[in-house]
Amino acid sequence: MANISSEQIIEALRNVQDPELHRDIVSLGMVKELSVDNGKVRFTVELTTPACPLRETIETDCKKALSALSGITGLEINFGAQVRGSKAGAGQTDLLPTVKNVVLVAAGKGGVGKSTVAANLAVALQMLGAKTGLLDADIYGPSVPIIMGVKGEPTKIDVGGVQKIAPTMAHGVPVMSIGFFLDADQAVIWRGPMLGKALHQLMGDVHWGELDYLVVDMPPGTGDVQITFSQQLKVSGAVLVATPQLVALADVVRAKSMFDKVMIPIVGLIENMSYFICDGCNKEHDIFSRGGAKAAAERFKIPFLGEIPITPALRLGGDEGVPILIQDPNSPVSKSFLEIARKLAGQLSIAAERGNKGQGPTIITTH
Repeated sequence: MANISSEQIIEALRNVQDPELHRDIVSLGMVKELSVDNGKVRFTVELTTPACPLRETIETDCKKALSALSGITGLEINFGAQVRGSKAGAGQTDLLPTVKNVVLVAAGKGGVGKSTVAANLAVALQMLGAKTGLLDADIYGPSVPIIMGVKGEPTKIDVGGVQKIAPTMAHGVPVMSIGFFLDADQAVIWRGPMLGKALHQLMGDVHWGELDYLVVDMPPGTGDVQITFSQQLKVSGAVLVATPQLVALADVVRAKSMFDKVMIPIVGLIENMSYFICDGCNKEHDIFSRGGAKAAAERFKIPFLGEIPITPALRLGGDEGVPILIQDPNSPVSKSFLEIARKLAGQLSIAAERGNKGQGPTIITTH
């Protein structure tokens, strides 16, 4: 039996495509640490995110591609992850150079559960293995401190001789909010310049460290904060949150128009309050209709990330400062958030691929 070579392995793996990026895993630089020792083949597939939703598909395709080769006496496929960053928008400087992806969670109007979605998305990405932070940029109505169960003014630390603000840790996620610096009953009555200064401090004066994703809870609607973000910060994309009613279409139109103007891509749309599962009959009830957000996503060709049902546990978790993913990770709502987080990570990988070229495989040894 002829010995198999590393070159043959590489050529066979060129037939394996990343299902989301639609390029082979060799040209994408995903094949790492390839070694061949007396027919025993070992290599690592470096995924573009630890939250990759199609890992099993890639593994199956690798095994299928290599099964056609003779001379393989053993096969070991390992998986790693290296999140690739992508930032766009009109911002001239990058205030967050150690953050690979900045994701804005926004809505065309208030009352759609945007902050709850943002907090649980951050927790979900963290649980899936990505280094994730959460920034509450809802200056007029900061609710992330309540949802994440944190309070008190953050501490300052010395970073290379510069005083920085240290985010507060909550459920494994570093969190920052303007709410940490305000009294509970204090109203924020600021205009553009003061808003800009506050947001600049929340971004540039905070020591986030190395992050794969920074999830930003935006204020509802379209206004000064959104414009300031487009001017001061380079972001990877925006996720829109809408409700099931057909009227949600109008809210999506407004939000999409605003982000288009400031050159921030929309990487997904989520339908919140999609349905209610009755405890007695275990059936799904469409309280606010259903499918409005999905229809809007199809109309504007926005990736639809999924539906989140209504449940008392989700509201209770927000009130108690314990996100449902922490409180009950096996619940249907938690599973919805995890699936949405995987799809979001996939869309961000696609965005990164559009602006970055893959590296070649790293070959360790060949015998």
